[in-house]
Amino acid sequence: MPDPLAGMPPLADFGQRLAARAIDALIVFIPVAILSGLAGNWHAVFESDSAEEASDITRAWAENRTLWAVLIAIVFFIAYDWFFTRRGGQTLGKKMFHLRVAMLNDGSVPTSGAALGRAATLWVPNLFCCCWSFVPWSIVLIISILVDKPYKQGLHDKVAKTVVVKAT
Repeated sequence: MPDPLAGMPPLADFGQRLAARAIDALIVFIPVAILSGLAGNWHAVFESDSAEEASDITRAWAENRTLWAVLIAIVFFIAYDWFFTRRGGQTLGKKMFHLRVAMLNDGSVPTSGAALGRAATLWVPNLFCCCWSFVPWSIVLIISILVDKPYKQGLHDKVAKTVVVKAT
């Protein structure tokens, strides 16, 4: 069976992948943090005399605002990764480091479904394993990239059948 990477650019270096992901995380995190900060004052509504008038839905939102903030952040992260990966295989961070995501079988730009599966695998597990910190799942993904041979695929790449290569 021929090597799927034959004719493709070389695989991306781990350090460049990590730096690109850090840039992408900041690009999404900063606006999400600002929006969360603005929405964080909802609790003041429930400390006033009109608290009894608040609807059950609004009260539930305020009582669980950290969970809601994490859910909203994950939606933003998934949308960002999905959009840029399916558009050209490059998020803004990957573009800065001259990297791109490619389908393993032919080097093409990931399909919409592959990009969505990849993005969901990157972010959704944070809801289940580490809702208050993205660090534990990030460590799992890092280890999966470092130990995978020969394609350096993280779990998210395996799900989408993609690799990260140097952009030409």
